[in-house]
Amino acid sequence: MTTGQAAAVAALDVGGTHIKAAVLAADGTVLHSADADTRADRGPEAVLATVLALARALVQEHRPAAVGIAVPGVVDEAAGLCRFAANLGWRDVPVRQRAEQELGLPVALGHDVRAGGLAEARLGAGRDCHSLLFVPVGTGIAGAIVVEGRTVAGAHDGAGELGHLPVRVEGPPCACGGSGCVEAVASASAIARRYRLLAELPEEQKVSAEQVQLRAQAGDEFAARAWREAVAALADGLLTAVTLLDPQRVVIGGGLSRAGAALLDPLRRELEARLTFQLCPELVPAELGHRAGSLGAGLLALDLLAVGAGERR
Repeated sequence: MTTGQAAAVAALDVGGTHIKAAVLAADGTVLHSADADTRADRGPEAVLATVLALARALVQEHRPAAVGIAVPGVVDEAAGLCRFAANLGWRDVPVRQRAEQELGLPVALGHDVRAGGLAEARLGAGRDCHSLLFVPVGTGIAGAIVVEGRTVAGAHDGAGELGHLPVRVEGPPCACGGSGCVEAVASASAIARRYRLLAELPEEQKVSAEQVQLRAQAGDEFAARAWREAVAALADGLLTAVTLLDPQRVVIGGGLSRAGAALLDPLRRELEARLTFQLCPELVPAELGHRAGSLGAGLLALDLLAVGAGERR
């Protein structure tokens, strides 16, 4: 380990397609970054082996003091277990135990979206903010609640699932088993699906949410309708979240946030129109992009070191 990196940590954000990794200094500065393909089609044990191999390579090269791992699905952070992650094929995987055995270092396990929210709160769009709701909008829609720099997991580790708030009676089916959820109407995949239906596009003609947004700006009435419907559904979900949580700031991330003002401006208007007694939070774009999860995993590892140092004093 080089001088000045004694408190460095390794961090991994495990996604269904890619694993994003980094080595962070104590102040959150990225010292090194790496990536690997998840290749979930090989099976759950092979995915875990890939995660551990990448972590081992980081440990051998950079000699970190701890490791943070962020994973999707249902995560029991206290027990160090990934209870269920459909896109990884994981069920009751003792990630922390396996990693600590493999690496010989303390390991912090976190939920990928909560890790991303933590990173935005401390290093990104939530700096100097008492409380925020981090909402990544992409293929799906999720949420993370961060108060005074700490994430809120809830009694059963399920807090923040904004994407599965039902907002449309008899709306389209959702992957969660419900129908009319925010995610089923306002996610990137839902926007593309709705536009294809409205425009009666042939099955073989592919279209993305980004293309829908651009076509809406160019005057395509079907694209504009699909976009408006998505923004309205997202505003309905945020109304519930704001009423219950009263966050100071709402940070919109994920792939759809790249639309910038085309998303945030109408979303802000729609949310303000729905509020009655509630105060409207600041609505801002995320700053950390696709690296938020790995940065958050690193922060979890740094927190683990801080707790350990406090116990030793």
